Amino acid sequence: MEMFNLQGKKAIVTGGNKGLGLKITEALLEQGAAVAILASSESTLEVADSFTAAGFRAYGVRCDLGDGDSIEQSFRSAVSLLGGIDILVNNAGVQKRHPCEEFPFKDWQTVIDINLNAVFILSQLAGREMLEQHFGRIINIASMLSFFGGITVPAYAASKGAVAQLTKALSNEWASKGITVNAIAPGYMNTEMNVNLLADEVRNAEITSRIPMHRWGTPDDMKGLVVFLASDAASYITGAIIPVDGGYLAR
Repeated sequence: MEMFNLQGKKAIVTGGNKGLGLKITEALLEQGAAVAILASSESTLEVADSFTAAGFRAYGVRCDLGDGDSIEQSFRSAVSLLGGIDILVNNAGVQKRHPCEEFPFKDWQTVIDINLNAVFILSQLAGREMLEQHFGRIINIASMLSFFGGITVPAYAASKGAVAQLTKALSNEWASKGITVNAIAPGYMNTEMNVNLLADEVRNAEITSRIPMHRWGTPDDMKGLVVFLASDAASYITGAIIPVDGGYLAR
């Protein structure tokens, strides 16, 4: 359908070189958008090159998402390569697990820097560009831990709770100015971040039985909603935190 067409749109996806981010990048490219991947890994350029070889317009930009100066420089480079920005997907995230009483502040700071501070910095930078053109789509990746606290993940829970609130705060200010800001809250996903849970037969079984669809999500499950929120079809939706969790939060 034409309302889902992203032809000519320019997008930045953080962490778009693997996991959920890779499929998010793929989804936007398949609908006609040009995409710049911002990530720290050496594979960033290789992934972009593979998309380019397949006939898509993709760019890779190395970025330390824990450093504000690097974020701004990489953002400017990405916008220059794309020729502008219409869509920002704040996908990159990290996880650190320790009991709360033993959680190292260094790990806390790493999680907050990447999962929250980078989201604010990039949203602010992109927002300034989008305000000038009176159009923009910002999509943040929140989490089920935007809704509840989890176990041994205080930094992650704090960061994702804050991402949900930041999404609402930005949407309140920018809704009347042509910019929508929404968040997707993935459930238990079969990705590298959850490799330890997947390998734990007891916990894996407990989690699967708690999901009404009786399966873990996959990165492909993210594609449709990302395209929808980036498209004209979602032009009257902003400030929403939408779960993609197989019904987990409804139970």
